[in-house]
Amino acid sequence: MTQMLNGDHYPQRKRHPERIVQFGGGNFLRGFVDWVVDVLNAETDFASGIAVVKATPGAYDALDEQDCLFTTYLHGIQAGEFVEETRLISAVNRTVYPYRDFAAYLALARQPEVRFIFSNTTESGIVFSADDALADEPPATFPAKLTRFLYERFLHFGGAPDKGCIIIPTELIVDNASRLREIMLEYASLWKLEPEFATWVKAHNVFCNTLVDRIVSGFPQADAQRLFATLGYADRLLAAGELYHSWIIEAAPRLLTEFPVDKAQTPLNVKVVDDAAPYRTIKVRLLNGAHTAMVPLGILLGIDSVREAMQNEALASFIRDLIFHEVIPSVTEASRGELEAFAGAVFDRFRNPHIHHRLLTIALNSSAKVKERILPSLLGYLDETGELPERLVIAFAAFIRLYRGEWRGASIPLNDDAAVLSWFNKQWAAADSTEALAQTVLGNKAFWDRDLTAVPGLAEKVSASLREIEEGGLIALIGRASR
Repeated sequence: MTQMLNGDHYPQRKRHPERIVQFGGGNFLRGFVDWVVDVLNAETDFASGIAVVKATPGAYDALDEQDCLFTTYLHGIQAGEFVEETRLISAVNRTVYPYRDFAAYLALARQPEVRFIFSNTTESGIVFSADDALADEPPATFPAKLTRFLYERFLHFGGAPDKGCIIIPTELIVDNASRLREIMLEYASLWKLEPEFATWVKAHNVFCNTLVDRIVSGFPQADAQRLFATLGYADRLLAAGELYHSWIIEAAPRLLTEFPVDKAQTPLNVKVVDDAAPYRTIKVRLLNGAHTAMVPLGILLGIDSVREAMQNEALASFIRDLIFHEVIPSVTEASRGELEAFAGAVFDRFRNPHIHHRLLTIALNSSAKVKERILPSLLGYLDETGELPERLVIAFAAFIRLYRGEWRGASIPLNDDAAVLSWFNKQWAAADSTEALAQTVLGNKAFWDRDLTAVPGLAEKVSASLREIEEGGLIALIGRASR
């Protein structure tokens, strides 16, 4: 039996000073943030150890039992070839459990070398609760815990300017750090902390909004035994993920003097930028837009996953043309070369044989996603060229057809707001033609924040695509639209 990973497998391990406090120890943080830190420790003078804080009750038993060691298994398509690599991560020094030992948590706040705060407490983690109190050991929410942490640090060091922290959350909400700071200042007010603390938080702590992107799927059950045989040990925390990664950090360029991601020999797709908004637009319109356009067409074609969609010649060609010939011309936030390079990486990711991303999963709340991811490209292309984008119009029509909730006699298990699904059911039941249905859907200002029937020719083109889909011509429709 292969021995379980422990410190004996890494006798040359170097434990660096704990300059990083990380809230969370799940797959994403281990396969993304901790991987980046480990690369920096090996290839630059970053020399930073991580103390992982469990932000919820319980413990990271496997992490403790493996001496805080774990392995990343990254894979993906590069230059048309499948590539895989493993890395033994030694950046984590120890775990801290506020619910078991609150004193140890406060002691961590008093460590002078602490400089960085990383977090991933899910999208629902950055919230405010008036029930959290200063006397709680610990408070329930992550922002309250961090407020208590920084308050302890403020008191211990007398508000010293050089004892502030660089806070880099990775939760998937827009302006995550700005929202986190806003909530922390609410707690300072709720708890009636001295005004100097709020001043210190704002003046001497750096809050960096971020945009992160890497699929970390977790333990690779199908490949585990093969990998264990190669590694020479078993690892309960083996974290599989894609090679592709992107980390956009909104901060002043001086951040690179402390977080030297530009100095690593391993190519790190980590950018420190003045404004993350353009990168968010690129991701939403190209990556997420490709997903959202693919979903209704793929489901109606009987396709289950993104990878299978890329194996369907007609659909793959259609989606690629949609991105390169319609979406990219509609995006003005970057050069065409940069957009095409990003799109190329997107399609490499879609073809990754180890990622099974179901279309029905991506279809969650498609009505809101079409508004955010498809409509801006459709209208942007019209503004740039004076013409309606044929493929985006077809994708829009396919979305309307999907929301009938059935296809060829079988129900489609849609997952969206109940009121949205009910509204579409009523429109499909009441409409006597695709023309009437297109007019009704496009005219719903509550969905689109504008009357889309005012867009010249859009209702007619959506209606024509809907009619062809209804008559069984979907394959022919997307075939004609591909170059």
